[in-house]
Amino acid sequence: MPDSSLQRDKQIMLRQHLKARGISDPRVIDAMARIPRERFIDESLRAEAYADRALGIACGQTISQPYIVALMTQALALRGDERVLEIGTGSGYQTAILAELAREVVSIERYEALSQQAARRLAEMGYDRVKLIVADGTLGWPAGAPYDRILVAAAAASAPQHLLEQLVPGGILVIPLGGRDQQMLQAIHRVGDEPRIEPLSPCRFVPLVGEEGWPEG
Repeated sequence: MPDSSLQRDKQIMLRQHLKARGISDPRVIDAMARIPRERFIDESLRAEAYADRALGIACGQTISQPYIVALMTQALALRGDERVLEIGTGSGYQTAILAELAREVVSIERYEALSQQAARRLAEMGYDRVKLIVADGTLGWPAGAPYDRILVAAAAASAPQHLLEQLVPGGILVIPLGGRDQQMLQAIHRVGDEPRIEPLSPCRFVPLVGEEGWPEG
């Protein structure tokens, strides 16, 4: 697909799928405009790079639709000086968005093949403030804690306690919560003794598998 067609599709994405649906943070919009989503998917899907839907990647996982990526990122309210923990590296697309907007990103992926592929892509694109780890994301990464923001790109029945404990006071955890097939995307603000929960949008993510998530299979 010619680059001119991709650029046209990207402008449609920015105008119709993001701005028209309430994505208003200019830093998020600029990051989505800069990053070539086609670099994070299989060549056979190149023509669909900016379609507003999830696309399949290796290991039975997905790259989230652009609107959901933007919505999750906007909910983190990043200013540029934060340390962010991402659970579910996947293709590395969301990781790149976070790296554009935060001081440092730690990203955990349970599939080594996905982590290695994402690492190559991110290195080729010059993202040197990203640390990729292969581990159980439900446990977070205590060695790097605490984190100002945490983004979970997989669905859980409830917010893993390990992640809540690794979030700074005043921090934000964005996570899809619900059943295996349908969830509500939520922003959990760690304020005082009781977290403040902000529902964002119905959604559908792959399950968060691990010790504090869903069982394998």
